[in-house]
Amino acid sequence: MEALRYLMPRSLFDSFGNSVAVIIDCFEIGIEKPSNLKAKAHTWSSYKNKNTVKYLIAITPQGVVSFISEGWEGRVSDKHITENCMFLKNLLPGDVVLADRGFTVGGSISFYFVTLKTPAFTRDLPQLHPCSVEETRKIAYVRINVERIIGLTRSKYKILNGPMQITTLKHQDDNSCLLDSIVTVCCALINMCSSIVPLD
Repeated sequence: MEALRYLMPRSLFDSFGNSVAVIIDCFEIGIEKPSNLKAKAHTWSSYKNKNTVKYLIAITPQGVVSFISEGWEGRVSDKHITENCMFLKNLLPGDVVLADRGFTVGGSISFYFVTLKTPAFTRDLPQLHPCSVEETRKIAYVRINVERIIGLTRSKYKILNGPMQITTLKHQDDNSCLLDSIVTVCCALINMCSSIVPLD
């Protein structure tokens, strides 16, 4: 952790100091439409308007993928995945996590003495306070890096654009899932590329 703080990108350090541990987001991979009606309903993503498998990804401020969850049914919320995929157990007291406003996990994340920073909600507000506007701008500026990593991974490894065959979702003898392994390997390979995050 000390090494990560020492190498904190200047733009992020100026906005949030050196306590930001990770930036998180979820991404979805399209799958073939299941024939089983229950599976079809559980994997249906209203956001993507198709059947998907969803993953939580976390990157360090330097643009390195540091966590990738197992796949979840596309219908599952970002909040549920974050609270149930072992991600929170990897955080340390005092860490700061940056996320999109859809990650309403402030209560559960504070249990680990970790701070969650998300853009301010604008619903039912005539106007945001200037301080909230500025912090929202800073979060959005830094949080875009996780979206860039997801986009880069998809562009380099077209297999992640789907649709994936249903057979890749079946659990093997060691309880692993082929699609989970594919996603993990793709993220590991991305970590071997030059970072897209400017460190100065």
